[in-house]
Amino acid sequence: MQASNSVDLRVRRRLRELRLQRGMTLDDVASRANIDVSTLSRLESGKRRLALDHLPRLAAALSVTADDLLRAPEATDPRVRAGAHSRNLITFWPLTEQGPAGGLHAYKIRISTRRRKPPPELPVHEGHDWIYVLSGRMRLILGERDFIIEPGEAVEFSTWTPHWFGVVEEPVEAIALLGPHGERAHLHT
Repeated sequence: MQASNSVDLRVRRRLRELRLQRGMTLDDVASRANIDVSTLSRLESGKRRLALDHLPRLAAALSVTADDLLRAPEATDPRVRAGAHSRNLITFWPLTEQGPAGGLHAYKIRISTRRRKPPPELPVHEGHDWIYVLSGRMRLILGERDFIIEPGEAVEFSTWTPHWFGVVEEPVEAIALLGPHGERAHLHT
């Protein structure tokens, strides 16, 4: 039973991978394989078990052999190649392409020496931030409290608390984990 589950899972993943590589929609593959689109969607999502008679039709629709559908997908290049993005005197280098289910993304950040003075009103947004300081001394204001974070120290806080971070003197380099709301607030707004 376990082996058939792993084959089913592998074929589902391979089916989706090949479909996306070819820029095909569920409708495209379903019509070429003469399978109902809802059936194909359930096959890909695992809500329906793959039947042996599906293999040749799906393979033909994707212009591959049935063996290609059954084999494990090739390992992709694991390197993250996204470019840096700067905003509000902070440069963000993505360290993850796709975050885990919780949507967290990791960044190396460099805070400019010009980011020394907090704004008159500290920002608030949904989410949670986590920052680990690699070098430099980071100033963190959380509500009414003011902290100096040294290299080797980490902070985590709810972003519902009014907050701001900048430098004490020299540039700060750190690793930051941001959820989707923090990402929008820090990188895009």
